[in-house]
Amino acid sequence: MNSPLDEMLRSAVRDLADGAAPAPEDLASRALGRGRRLRRRRRVAATATALVAVVAVTLPFVLLRPRTAPPPTTPPVTATPSPVIRSAPGPNWSNAPLVLPGGWVVTSLSEVASSIGRSYLLDRERGRYIANGRYDAVLPAPTGSLVAVWDDDRPRQVGLVDLAGGTTRWYEPGRALGTPNWSPDGRHLLFTSQRVDYFGFVVLDAKGTTRSHAVDTDEFFCTDYCFFLWSRNGREVLLQQTDPGRPRSESARHPRRGVQFFSTATGRPTRLEPLPGDPAGPWAWSPDGKLVVIQGQREPLLVETATGRVINALPAADAVWAGSDRLLYRRPNGSRDFVYSDTTGRELVRQPLPEEFRLADVTIAPR
Repeated sequence: MNSPLDEMLRSAVRDLADGAAPAPEDLASRALGRGRRLRRRRRVAATATALVAVVAVTLPFVLLRPRTAPPPTTPPVTATPSPVIRSAPGPNWSNAPLVLPGGWVVTSLSEVASSIGRSYLLDRERGRYIANGRYDAVLPAPTGSLVAVWDDDRPRQVGLVDLAGGTTRWYEPGRALGTPNWSPDGRHLLFTSQRVDYFGFVVLDAKGTTRSHAVDTDEFFCTDYCFFLWSRNGREVLLQQTDPGRPRSESARHPRRGVQFFSTATGRPTRLEPLPGDPAGPWAWSPDGKLVVIQGQREPLLVETATGRVINALPAADAVWAGSDRLLYRRPNGSRDFVYSDTTGRELVRQPLPEEFRLADVTIAPR
């Protein structure tokens, strides 16, 4: 069923069709050409748009992405140089001084692991070692020709042998004396006197003169390894001082508050160095006096003289300075070679002893 509205629409369409002009003959071809041109334009525009989109996406990625980190470089390996190991002296070693690194020489060797108990002394005048078959113990001076000797048949005496002059003189410097040590100039022997009613030090010179000085143990308190030693200048002696404010134990060396110095001429106290341990002798101090090697409570240490500040640990406490920044010590274990090292204890040169004296007691001195 047709509505009046439908009939009106059909009539309008027929009128429009009757009034339309005929199309030109080339309209189709022009329309096809125009269509082709439009399609090409659309393709170019689409390609350009796509290219811009790609650039817009890709370029920020290239510019903003993090740079690839270079492969980690392996840190250079700093190898610790091995020490120079010198050859052990041959069978004719006694015909010349045993020279150690740093300008020191062996002045005596005494077997301790042999029933024979041989010992040898350096005769500086002749430049060779002589065998000792007479004395029970010997201690050569660090310079000159004197040698302190002991004989079990003379329990209270000490002999001074002059190797150059061939003379021996016996002296009795006192009672209850500990092991002595030579002054740096080789002219004085220092003893620690420890009697029930007396504590102090005794100095014996090359002419046999003795000087004794008592020390007040209440004022200058010392426990554990208490004995007098020479200072580097040879005009003073020193005594270790226990720290009374810190606990003491038998499992470790007693804590120190420093070392007290005394005048050898008067016996009076002169100064205190706040060292947290015990020096081994006059050559424990550096040539400029600023550093000193000590035995601390647990280990050997290099410390600052003025403050007692610990610089570093060392392999051995019984070390001497063989230069402004070099130490000479004997390895505490193993081969027992002598070692020339820097101030950290790093071995630079190692010098073996004659094979038969590898484990011997040895004294050394500047050449």
